[in-house]
Amino acid sequence: MKTKRRAKKYTMFYVAALILIMSGAQQYALADSEPVAAAEGNAQLVEAQAAAKEILMRMAEFMAKIPQYSVNLTSNYDVLQESGQMIEFGESRTVILSRPNGLRVEVEQSDGEKHLFQYDGKEITLSSPSQNVYAQTSRPGGIDEAVMYFLRDLGMRLPLAMLLASRIPAEIDRRTQSLNYVEETVIDGIPVHHLAGRTETVDYQAWIPEGGQPLPLRIVLTYKDAEGHPAFRAQFSDWNMAPEVKDSLFAFTPSEGMQKIPFLAELPKIALEGPINPEQTGESK
Repeated sequence: MKTKRRAKKYTMFYVAALILIMSGAQQYALADSEPVAAAEGNAQLVEAQAAAKEILMRMAEFMAKIPQYSVNLTSNYDVLQESGQMIEFGESRTVILSRPNGLRVEVEQSDGEKHLFQYDGKEITLSSPSQNVYAQTSRPGGIDEAVMYFLRDLGMRLPLAMLLASRIPAEIDRRTQSLNYVEETVIDGIPVHHLAGRTETVDYQAWIPEGGQPLPLRIVLTYKDAEGHPAFRAQFSDWNMAPEVKDSLFAFTPSEGMQKIPFLAELPKIALEGPINPEQTGESK
């Protein structure tokens, strides 16, 4: 068959509610204590939510101010098949960021297919060495502008793109509709806070270290408006705040014989303006 790619730290309020349900036959003589317990539970819930927001915003503000970093990601994502079955695929990523104009994302899919995203402050380039093709478009203005244009105007995929933007604190604050503290847990021997939030279209979970640099160690996104509610899961490793960065990492130079193709979103414009000349496509005359 060919497939296609495409809260445990409960607050005392929830624990109290569970006990009441399980012991429904028991009679309580002090009925007046119920409002008091509910009030205490609500207060603890509000306190937990405030703590969750403080942890999340600390991460966002820290990431927004990092001048340079590199990180590796191991991720898995669900793809709903025509048969109705959900299939999980995987990929590995290496991200190198140098504000304000340098961004490089190397991707290797679980089937071995490789892709490369580059931005040098002037041009966005997406290349596929195995297919010997690349697409490129002009977009000055910095990483934030380039990422937004890549997602919204070109309709391309770049998971966790918000983490790349310097305006991540404002974006998280604007988009998050609810946020809860789930539990304290451990990832790879590191104590972390497990948070769960909701936006209009995506439910997200984040695991953020308890001390030191508040860099995410794991993130899960669930696309609740998409059929089957597919999820994207990413594990972060090898955070480096002082990577060796050269301008050549972000500037694209096509290899011999590599063909330039348009982004899919640019095809209607090309149809109106006429055919691309050979120099634009990389083809020989």
